[in-house]
Amino acid sequence: MKQFVNEISTFIRNNSNTTFLYNFDAFPPSPFPYIYLADKQTIIHCVTIGSIIEDGSFFQNLTLTFARMNLKIIHLWEDLWYTRRAIIESRLLSVLGKSVTIPARLTQSRRIDKPTLDAFLKENHLQIPTTAKFKYGLFLPERYFRVLPAEGNIFTDSVIHNAHSTSEILMAVASFSNAKTFVREGVQFRSFELIRFANLKGFTVVGGFHKLLQAFIREHKPDDIMTYADVDWSDGSSYEKLGFERVALTQPQSFMLDATHERIWKGTEPTERNEKVWNAGSWKYLLKLKPETNAT
Repeated sequence: MKQFVNEISTFIRNNSNTTFLYNFDAFPPSPFPYIYLADKQTIIHCVTIGSIIEDGSFFQNLTLTFARMNLKIIHLWEDLWYTRRAIIESRLLSVLGKSVTIPARLTQSRRIDKPTLDAFLKENHLQIPTTAKFKYGLFLPERYFRVLPAEGNIFTDSVIHNAHSTSEILMAVASFSNAKTFVREGVQFRSFELIRFANLKGFTVVGGFHKLLQAFIREHKPDDIMTYADVDWSDGSSYEKLGFERVALTQPQSFMLDATHERIWKGTEPTERNEKVWNAGSWKYLLKLKPETNAT
């Protein structure tokens, strides 16, 4: 446990001037260490594998408790730190305010193919790629490379230095399901799911999620769009700013680990290793786009 926490602390210290505290006394008790980023009002909950916790509701309840204290908690599991470390570090840079920001107005949105989407998600998203019907990307054209800083962070430097060899940079992606038809209160709705969204590691496209969402809405004119926010990392506020309504909190999920500490996802054959990890569930969100019909 000590090495895991020390590595996270060292990363924070090396990449920001943010001060932090360990296991702040006012926090609810946990068998795992807290790293408290006071100026960010954020707690990093460092959860080791081989956990003594047998019920994922422990993590979900902690999230709800901290939310009542106006604090955000990130449940950072040790297995992800070692198997998805670069992506975790990029997310921590965003929390620390050290992402390189690019305005979405300088980017161009267009459809992308499955290999492009899957390759991007593999490198930039914590969860595995899944089947998607509609796939979109945000590209920064060469004429706007001038907005890239001379120096960025540990992820953006290589992109910036190699920009001369490409005519555009894929900055973000979003994927959506096919339409499903639902009837609510006697009214038929064409509903889609936003499945994945991700920025390029080390970057944040300001307004990028909104731009991709609007590109999808213009083309497909959905009645509503459903999506999920990972409670381990998100309070869903970015969705709420765009008009999504929080409608439910899903139950925590457990995952078994294979011999390399990779999570065994649904549809993957289990192995002899039986270590279990959890997530804290997901917030379910709905963006209603169909005009309300008033009964007469």
